[in-house]
Amino acid sequence: MKSTNIHTANLHTTFSSVLKGLIVVSFVLFLSAAGFQDKFTSGWQLQVLPDIGNQNVAGIEFLDSLNGFFITNNTTITDPSYVCRTTNGGSNWFMVYKDKKDYFKIKFANKLTGYICGGYNSYNGNILKSTNGGFNWYSTGIAPSLWIDDISVLNADTLWFASDIDFEGGLYLSTNGGQNWENKYNSFGQNPDKIYMVNKNLGFMSCNQKYTGRTTNGGVNWQITPDDSAFRYIAFSDSLNGWKSFVNLQKTTDGGITWFWQKLPTVPGASYNHKIAMSFYTFNKDTVFAVGGGFAYGNTLEKGLVYKTTNGGLNWGYQIPDTSYGVLGMNFITFVSTKKGWAFSEGLTFITPQKYIFTTSGGNDTTYYTSIANENQILPKDYVLGQNYPNPFNSSTIINYQLSKPSFTRIKIYNITGKEVAVLVNKQKTAGKYQITFNAESLPSGIYFYTLELSSNSSSKILSETKRMMLIK
Repeated sequence: MKSTNIHTANLHTTFSSVLKGLIVVSFVLFLSAAGFQDKFTSGWQLQVLPDIGNQNVAGIEFLDSLNGFFITNNTTITDPSYVCRTTNGGSNWFMVYKDKKDYFKIKFANKLTGYICGGYNSYNGNILKSTNGGFNWYSTGIAPSLWIDDISVLNADTLWFASDIDFEGGLYLSTNGGQNWENKYNSFGQNPDKIYMVNKNLGFMSCNQKYTGRTTNGGVNWQITPDDSAFRYIAFSDSLNGWKSFVNLQKTTDGGITWFWQKLPTVPGASYNHKIAMSFYTFNKDTVFAVGGGFAYGNTLEKGLVYKTTNGGLNWGYQIPDTSYGVLGMNFITFVSTKKGWAFSEGLTFITPQKYIFTTSGGNDTTYYTSIANENQILPKDYVLGQNYPNPFNSSTIINYQLSKPSFTRIKIYNITGKEVAVLVNKQKTAGKYQITFNAESLPSGIYFYTLELSSNSSSKILSETKRMMLIK
């Protein structure tokens, strides 16, 4: 079950009324956003979000170079969540829908039909639908007592959702645009929270690093793999070539039968590098943009990176879009053409206004490539570092990790500037599964990183992995 931070009250059926028309924005903060504030004539440029209070951007979707959307989740059950739209490429935004539904993903099947899922910090699970290009949204009928973690949209009529509620959740399929739903998979206490269908037959699901599933017959059967290869984001360029990430980026060339690590580049001279991928965009099997990583020099604020490959991940380069904006590691990236795209952060409530970047030239003029070459090594099974739970968290969170052989083990916590703020583990550990609680009562809100280091003794380091977490008080 979800933690009390996410709220586990019984959920009711969908809300009662259909939105009749465009919501007129009655408060000044949504009338307009600041215009472009870029200092470059090419590369990545700056845009600024309207004031969305203490909410985070939870998803983005652009239909073309002018029309796009972002959605927000909420922090508590009393907070509103927003669906916001731009019709001028992000220069200005206006709200088209508001409710207390804690939205988590937006996806359009075509220029007219789109879907949004949500429901954590609310009394109802929810899937919103638009049939007029996102100007109006209304609630579809879903099974009772469900919150919706994820959706996968194959076309205007065919879509899946995942809900990790213990008994009533699982995977559901609709073939009539969300009017009716059929339960296609349920594992009771460990239901999936992610679903992605490549096509009507090939698809993938995952359950927060407990297991992953793969189907080749449209969800009739699932091949379950109990390992750490869960995904936060996944996309395929065709039925064979795909990518997925939770924090680390992985690639497949055989339709998801096997996956390989991707080694992301290091910024030379940086005091620390967070080489992680929270999201990515695939133009084809060769060209991919990824975001999530960041770096810093000395004790300066972290700067977000944009990673890029043009040879299918054999080599990765990086772009530094931010020299003075104050845009940290980004969580979402999307393009509408080979030249025009946007990258958003989930945002930090103590950094205002919230900012994001866009390009009309395919990114920076310069991409710095390193000599690192990926050799398609199969994922190692020597260790597992789980994503902390809950995340975001208030005061305390749990970190799971697993060792397949004895190792000297360190788990350290760093703040956004790279300063070490806590050491949770620093000892020889035998093989096995472990759980540790990080108490952040004395720390301020913000992004933190936790690193697992494994070595043969207390002075050497042979393996490390870093993941990101967010503290909200």
